[in-house]
Amino acid sequence: MPSIYQLKPRFQALLRPSVQRLYERGVTANQVTVAAAAVSIVLGLLLAWQHQATWLFILIPLWMLLRMALNAVDGMLAREFGQQSRLGAYLNELCDVIADTALYLPFALLPGVSPALVVLVVVFAVISEYAGVMGPLAGASRRYDGPMGKSDRAFAFGVLGTGVAFGLLAASWINGLLLVILLLSLYTLYNRVRHGLAETR
Repeated sequence: MPSIYQLKPRFQALLRPSVQRLYERGVTANQVTVAAAAVSIVLGLLLAWQHQATWLFILIPLWMLLRMALNAVDGMLAREFGQQSRLGAYLNELCDVIADTALYLPFALLPGVSPALVVLVVVFAVISEYAGVMGPLAGASRRYDGPMGKSDRAFAFGVLGTGVAFGLLAASWINGLLLVILLLSLYTLYNRVRHGLAETR
């Protein structure tokens, strides 16, 4: 199944002039990675603290869009300007998982929303990313198969955040959408393992 991740090359082409300017100013890929994670953690803490102020959840889609741009920027700085490093590889994977967890967990505090569903979505998001990282350990490439990869989850939670902020989604609808995200995450986990094994044959 297709994933939003497949649109990444076009997105990168739009960002390339800005990435060139950042490089010229001495900005590094690791700085961008850590900064994006730090802002995500601060935003997650703010939403958890002020979850009654549901209008604040509009910050989720706005930040997700900017964060996707920053994720593309750090990768381009690393690959195209010789900034790849072992530390960067760790930061790239760990910071994404930490940032996603910080941004998704506040939804569990919303009235009527199932905390168990939110936690399960977060757990299987982490497991599916771990399955993707395990590809090289099994002799395959890093797997980004969908249908619920990082970019797809960001889009899905952006939609949820918008719905919460404008009062468009009842708790029952949020729970239903979380269940869909969970099922697609399980299918993503299956796809990543299956395609990774197929690649090694």
